[in-house]
Amino acid sequence: MGPAGAAGRQIARDVALFNPAEQVFQAMLDGWRNQQLSRNLAFTTIARREQIIQRFRLFTGEDPWSWTVGDVDEFFMELRAVRSASHSTLLAYQNALRLFLGYLTDPAYGWDQECMVRFGTHPVQVCHEWNTAAHVQEASARPRKRPLTRDELQDLFDYADDRVDHARRHGRKGWISAFRVATAIKVAYAWGLRRNEVRMLELTDFGTNPHAPEFGGYGVLYVRHGKAMRGSPPKRRSVLTVPHTGWAVDCLQQWIDEVRPPGTGEEQASLWPTERSGRVTADSLTREFTLLRTGLGLADGIDFHSLRRSYVTHLIEDGYDALFVQQQVGHEHSSTTALYTGVSSDYRTRTLRAAMNTMATQATGTGTRGGTDERKTR
Repeated sequence: MGPAGAAGRQIARDVALFNPAEQVFQAMLDGWRNQQLSRNLAFTTIARREQIIQRFRLFTGEDPWSWTVGDVDEFFMELRAVRSASHSTLLAYQNALRLFLGYLTDPAYGWDQECMVRFGTHPVQVCHEWNTAAHVQEASARPRKRPLTRDELQDLFDYADDRVDHARRHGRKGWISAFRVATAIKVAYAWGLRRNEVRMLELTDFGTNPHAPEFGGYGVLYVRHGKAMRGSPPKRRSVLTVPHTGWAVDCLQQWIDEVRPPGTGEEQASLWPTERSGRVTADSLTREFTLLRTGLGLADGIDFHSLRRSYVTHLIEDGYDALFVQQQVGHEHSSTTALYTGVSSDYRTRTLRAAMNTMATQATGTGTRGGTDERKTR
């Protein structure tokens, strides 16, 4: 029968098919899904890749055993030139297509033989180094992606609060939803969270920090749905509440104690239950953030992830150690944290001034004590 995803497990070779092309293609997708599940990949990742393959097939009007290099060129030219797809989107599409064809052309899965018997031809790899984009650097985001300035951040929070006040004054039912969004974006910034990390939070994810009793039961946040490594479960981390964003504790307490609708069933512990007792979706957070950004007239480069970029940047500007910030946001490498950092010109000016003052002090000897060089005693 072969390994998981093999043709012999998905389709009987000696059985005549009513619609061979459609049924074999669907069997290919089913087999690829099983092969990826055996690698412990997430269901969402698998579903997204299948959508890409189906979209490519619809564009070409051909089946995988008839795809050519020309089809690749035309599809990605249209995706880039007409639909203005980003570089990261292009990479994701090409990677999915390359992996799918790599699976089909692997002799261990037997699809080449299956297609030869039924169609007289077989799939070939049509994604090569010379006709696909290269992933040559860690950050592939567009240059306009950036953190918010402190003034922009304050305007964003104020605008979100104004929407809540306006809805409540006019007796609109949507004021709870507006309150949820306003609190969620503050929590995302205050603890440097990704969008999915925010929406998956539960009431029990907060705890006390004995070294910071002023934050009560919100001194530390335990993130249980962090960004996973490929084929691994969600990565966990703990994020300490810092004085820089301690004001968010009051906002969160108000949401929980006064506004949060009671959840039912599996979602009763969710921090952001909807009025229908479901968990708030990632798309709804993005949609609401886009409305806030548009209402303020902010640039398109500002997105929900900009809140996390702002958290990193502002902590660095406020003097927090770079390693501490890296651990707070859960980055494997300091270079990743550096990519998130977009310090202001004022910060760079202050840093330069402080360095020059230190050099001047050392040169004039005013930093010595009792005839001993201060630098040697550190």
